[in-house]
Amino acid sequence: MQLSKAPEIERFLKSPDPSVRVVLIHGRDRSGVGERAERLCKTVTPDLNDPFNVSLLTETDVEADDGRLEDALSALSMMGGRRLVRLRLGGERVPQEKALAAVLKGHADGQYNADAVWVIEAGNLGRDSALRRAAESQAGAVGIVCYEDETGDVARMTREALQADNVGLTREALDRFVARLPRERGLMRQELERLILYIGPGSGRQIDEAELEAHLGVEPQASFQDAAQQAFGGKAAACQGGLRRAFAEGEAAVAAVRAAGQHLGRLRRISAAIASGQGAREAAKAAGVFWKQEAEILRQVKVWSPRDLQEVTEAVALAEVRTKTTGLPDRLITERLFLEISARARRLGL
Repeated sequence: MQLSKAPEIERFLKSPDPSVRVVLIHGRDRSGVGERAERLCKTVTPDLNDPFNVSLLTETDVEADDGRLEDALSALSMMGGRRLVRLRLGGERVPQEKALAAVLKGHADGQYNADAVWVIEAGNLGRDSALRRAAESQAGAVGIVCYEDETGDVARMTREALQADNVGLTREALDRFVARLPRERGLMRQELERLILYIGPGSGRQIDEAELEAHLGVEPQASFQDAAQQAFGGKAAACQGGLRRAFAEGEAAVAAVRAAGQHLGRLRRISAAIASGQGAREAAKAAGVFWKQEAEILRQVKVWSPRDLQEVTEAVALAEVRTKTTGLPDRLITERLFLEISARARRLGL
């Protein structure tokens, strides 16, 4: 069975089906994968460091010893009840994937200790992944796909975190903060913690947009987001300035490529919403566009056609792969991508 929608994932993580013995959680956002895996694991045992009821394995452990995983799945709890076997896989390519898929099918069918829950954490697995196919096709297994958080989900998480510490943001400040947040769970949580410390945990204070801007300052991630907006608006000089500010702060080039992908995704969502009959301003708001940026974003949406956006999507995906795998100068790859987007925007009339 596959779970990909946020409500159904939340229901499962709170109260997993006891007949499920294997859960594969995978996606591009590794911190989001880890966060969901930890929540699920705590429903099996509250102490994730219990050496008698928990086995934590990595792909290196599995590669080094072919029988170690099967031994962990077969072991019985010394105190009785359920055991937890947690396997963390490193990248998007899974070593010995077919062998792992075979073990998954066997455990889902009850061939090992039926009271052992096996939780697998992996990167972004494609639909052709043998491990993913096995998890989604077995009755005793579940595959959970972790997509990038939508703007509404991020806003909800932000409000809940602020309320838990008795602090708050005005509506305008909340919109601004959510628009600036990176869509990676670990970084998102760090930024929330910084904001709460700035306001004062338990103080009951609510800050407005002006005070929020004083806290945000000129952040590297924001520079990447600004650079992406400038690139899609055809403003090459401003785009390069944003990139270089962030690089000067030590930010990774791949983060800039992902910022371009986020801006691209926002343009595509707004364009699709307008095509389906939604008003332009309503579509922009639903996509999480900060009101001060609305006019510029809608200007870009009018000019960038679905075909142009698709071609850029392919270029962004290729640039991300190159920054991570080729060994070429990643900043040069990134600057070239942004300048190519800017040049295309100017040709389109921006």
